[in-house]
Amino acid sequence: MQNFIDAYSYVNLSFLMDGLMVTIQVSVVSIVLSFVIGGLLGVLRFADIKVVSRVIGLIVDIIRNLPLLLIIFFTYFALPQIGIKFSIFWAAVAALTIFESAMLSEIFRAGLNAVPKGQMEAGLSTGLTYRETMLSIVIPQAFKSMIPALVSQLISLIKDTSLAVIISLPELTHNAKIIYGQNEGAIIPMFVAMTVMYFVVCYALSLFSKYLETKQYNY
Repeated sequence: MQNFIDAYSYVNLSFLMDGLMVTIQVSVVSIVLSFVIGGLLGVLRFADIKVVSRVIGLIVDIIRNLPLLLIIFFTYFALPQIGIKFSIFWAAVAALTIFESAMLSEIFRAGLNAVPKGQMEAGLSTGLTYRETMLSIVIPQAFKSMIPALVSQLISLIKDTSLAVIISLPELTHNAKIIYGQNEGAIIPMFVAMTVMYFVVCYALSLFSKYLETKQYNY
């Protein structure tokens, strides 16, 4: 019991909260960038533009089959060798964005493919352009069906930020490691604290996903 009391001192909890804030910051920036890039890649693949679609498909397949840890190493250690240098924060964001964009592009493409082809044909027959039909008819329908998969992938992204501990990003796992590295008695309390913090953030996203699904079915 004393180990928990000592581990959960004001200083340690403040340090953990600082790490959690970094985790959330990296996650939010990566989510926004991944959503935009992944959505664009998914739409381009769905459009089936001969060479472009195949090249994007090849790149996406390569990235999806690489360990995220390898991509983190690449952005932080390899890119500086060719003159592209990121801070620890942006190296983590770049790695997560690259990996998650590939994952999200497949979700977007699958969602778009799930929309009946008749919807596209109906839009075009009314005089709408391909772009207008995509934006006003196809994408809105596809997005509704993609919500559970998108949220699930974004929750995975939040948990994956812990891998950036390998490049010393001062996120939650990194800060907890420093605390129990200085006091072995704090190992279990720190793992309990990390479990609670990750659970609260990820479960909140899960509840938000369920809310969106419920709202969707009400329309």
